[in-house]
This record gives sequence, structure tokens and C-alpha cells, in this order.
Amino acid sequence: MPAIDARSPSRPSAPAGARRPEAGRGAAGLVPAVTRAMALLDLLAEERVPMGLSRLAGSLQLPKSSVHALCNTLLALGYLRRQGDAGFTIGPRVMPLADAFVSGTDVAQAFNAVWDEAGSLPEETVILSVLNGGDVVYVAARHGSRPLGLAFRVGMRLPAHLAASGRAMLAWLGTPAVCGLFDGTPLAQPARGGPLTLEALLEELAATRARGYSLDDEGVREGVHCFGAPVFDAAGAVVAGVGVCLQKAVLDAGMRARQLDTVLRVAAQLSQRLGGRVPPAGR
Repeated sequence: MPAIDARSPSRPSAPAGARRPEAGRGAAGLVPAVTRAMALLDLLAEERVPMGLSRLAGSLQLPKSSVHALCNTLLALGYLRRQGDAGFTIGPRVMPLADAFVSGTDVAQAFNAVWDEAGSLPEETVILSVLNGGDVVYVAARHGSRPLGLAFRVGMRLPAHLAASGRAMLAWLGTPAVCGLFDGTPLAQPARGGPLTLEALLEELAATRARGYSLDDEGVREGVHCFGAPVFDAAGAVVAGVGVCLQKAVLDAGMRARQLDTVLRVAAQLSQRLGGRVPPAGR
């Protein structure tokens, strides 16, 4: 099954040698060594490619000797792995942390319960994501029954303004909050279709609220069309997004109607389980 590539949209790169705030002097009460180690892991998670000592040291603005010591420690503990001469990448010990986070996320538990109780697989893969800054993180997925569908990985990150599930959350997050996330920050560019500016994004989010669901037409990946819908908690806050993506080659009227119904139905079921409800379209 072809997998969605989380690096398909081109993210704006930080200027060479830019100082990463996490690597600087820690706030009161923070342990500098831990702060630097987490900054290193965050950097590798964002870049998603192997990085050598020189590049890590330059990006973090830390002495090469300090980065060498950090890498050796994280390597020994399994949080990094060495990829030949290319450098370091994230290691396998991060997976139990991700699993512990997902298992402790109420909305992920509710999502899995919906499908366990249904006793059947969706036609296409249905994903659940939550916001993390300007990105979405996939916290659960129920793979579809149709062969050669699109595959997704729990833990995968995508720009929230391009992913359908991300737009579904942003649309009901509120304009001030959205502006706070993206104002002054260049938007990651879409693969083909998608908002290029904050103004265009706000217009798309208004259209999403009017429809009651979001659309991603080749924003994340060429040839892929996605639907998204928001999930609300008892306080009326949007807490997650449900999405389904399919290849445009199989997108006929019947498929479109079935997948849109699935997304809206699952989002409504999750909201109900969390004590919330999906507002009417246009609200």
C-alpha cells in the first residue's frame, strides 16, 4: 500500500545556524542537559532525515563536543540510532513513549472503541489526529478493507493547514487562535492545491464551517483527496479531527458520498462519547 509521505509538503526551513530556543539557557527550574537532549530529539523529529554531528551542532548552536556527548548518551539508551555515515536518526525507544501517550488519550480510546464495537473495517482508512502547534499528529488509525488503499502511521505529523483533519480543527478553533499559530510564519507550501497565505487559509476555514466538513484536494500529496470533520468535547472545544484520504482515481460520486458520510458519522459518534456535539454547518 502506498504510504502518505509526511514530507510531501515543503516546509519553510530555518535559516542556517538559527538558534533553537530549546537549546539556549533554560528557564528557571529546567535542567540544561535535559533541555538540550530534548531539543536534539525535536530537531531530528522535525527534519526526518539523518543528521551528522556538525549539522546538529550548527542547528542547535551548541559545541560539537556537547552534541557528541548527547548523541552518545541517547544512542546508548536507544533514543537515537546511527544510520551508517549519514548521521543519527530517532531510535526505537521513543515508540513506547508514543504508545503511552496514545493509550492515555481519551479521544484515541474512544476512536478505537467505535471501530471495535462496530466489528467491521471501514472501506478506506480512517484516521484520528490532534493539533500540536501548527501541525497535526496522527494518534489513531483504522485501516480500510479496500486493497491498495493509502496507509498511515500513528505518530506521523503533517502541516495542520494542509491536512483535512487539521483544517477541520482549525476551522472551529477560532480566528484569533489560528492567527496566533500562523501569523508571521510562512505557511508550508502544498503539493498542488491549498492555501498559500494566512488570508487564504482563513477564507478556507470559513468555507469549512459553512460546509460542516473540510476538504484537502491534493494539498498534502498529488492525486490524493481527503475529507475531515471536527470532534468536540463536553466543553464545546474542538479536540481532534477525523479524516479519510483516497486516491482521486477512484473518487466517483458514490465513493465521495460514502466516505464523507463515514467521516461525519465517526466525528459525531466520538463527540457524543466525549460529551460534546458537532455544531450545525455554518456555525
